[in-house]
Amino acid sequence: MYVLFQILDFQRALAVFRILDVGIQEDLIKQLPPHQLIQILNDLPPDDRTSLLSELPSNVVKDLIKQLNPEERKVTLSLLGYPEESVGRLMTPDYIDVEQDWTVEQVLTYIRDYGKSSETIDVIYVTDANGALIDDVRIRDFLLVDPKTTRVSDLIDGRFISLHVNDDQKETMQVFQMNNRVALPVVDDKNILLGIVTIDDVLWVAEEEYTEDIQMIGGTEALDDSYLEVSIFHLYKRRIVWLIVLFFGELLTITAMSNFEDQIAKVVMLATFIPLIISSGGNSGSQAATLIIQAMALDEISVRDWWRIMRREIISGLTLGLTLCTISFVVITCWHWFSPAFGIHYLRIAAVVGFSLIGVVLWGTLMGSMLPLLLKRLGADPAASSTPFVATLVDVTGLLIYFSFAILFLKGVLL
Repeated sequence: MYVLFQILDFQRALAVFRILDVGIQEDLIKQLPPHQLIQILNDLPPDDRTSLLSELPSNVVKDLIKQLNPEERKVTLSLLGYPEESVGRLMTPDYIDVEQDWTVEQVLTYIRDYGKSSETIDVIYVTDANGALIDDVRIRDFLLVDPKTTRVSDLIDGRFISLHVNDDQKETMQVFQMNNRVALPVVDDKNILLGIVTIDDVLWVAEEEYTEDIQMIGGTEALDDSYLEVSIFHLYKRRIVWLIVLFFGELLTITAMSNFEDQIAKVVMLATFIPLIISSGGNSGSQAATLIIQAMALDEISVRDWWRIMRREIISGLTLGLTLCTISFVVITCWHWFSPAFGIHYLRIAAVVGFSLIGVVLWGTLMGSMLPLLLKRLGADPAASSTPFVATLVDVTGLLIYFSFAILFLKGVLL
């Protein structure tokens, strides 16, 4: 990578450096000559530079900040001073702001002089003498009027959307989607314009959140870097916690089975269907959990919709369970025609399996849909209700449901 990086001219090298993963950027920082490293760091957009520095060790950050020119150092230290997951870390101070008493001709001249250093000129921000945000005006509005006779005050309507500097980064994507913006201003408690956040930075955040949720749904803690860049020991630490939790969860399954040893001893056939029962419940729970977590991530549902979600999942669980119940009746009946394995009471065994499937699928669906909502209500990440975790919980309750139906239908006959 270093050899290829050296072939590029500076502007192309800077553009490539911006889109590289943090791990590769860190490797390049160690290999680049000091003069080239300083030039890249100083020319990086403030938001990209802040994102890079926030991922590096503190001692490395300290050395790199010393190499910035005074102006860029001041901006970087300011951005790093905001909370790690806040909008302040995403914003850039490179924007165009004008005053409301300017003519459009003055604005266009100002854009020609300073527009190159701005992150975007699609939107121009109007501020007062104290730097407070008055409005944002799209560039096309300036281009469609007489530049000499029209003033900025003629174009503003006071209706603008802004982000607060301490807002959570995760919430910004929805604001961009709802308002169809490529950039949004960032203000403080006094409405002073501090910077702007552009859609490309928000998309990076959305990608990171999506990746983190997918990893947690799969039953691991989120990785800090890409899979191939993290060490084996780091992978071990991220996965072992969930495996230990699931291990002790499965011990409950053993405890549940040990309480039904007598029933299994009397009707060995019951043990044959245990994998079928618990896997059906676990699969239905995993499906529901994945759908609910995805819907919550897209802001399609909230905790307040819990009753509507529960009603839908009850209907879904019953219909799915009835379908599997019907299939199990048909399979066991057909099996009996070719093999006497189930004996003369094959219909009772079919009833045990069929009704158990209805019960475990319904319970798994409810567990998978309600657990993410409960975690959200408690302030935790809904993705923590990973599919393996839901499946483990349903395994234990699935056994209780299965053997309860076995006692109900087989007591006095086979038990």
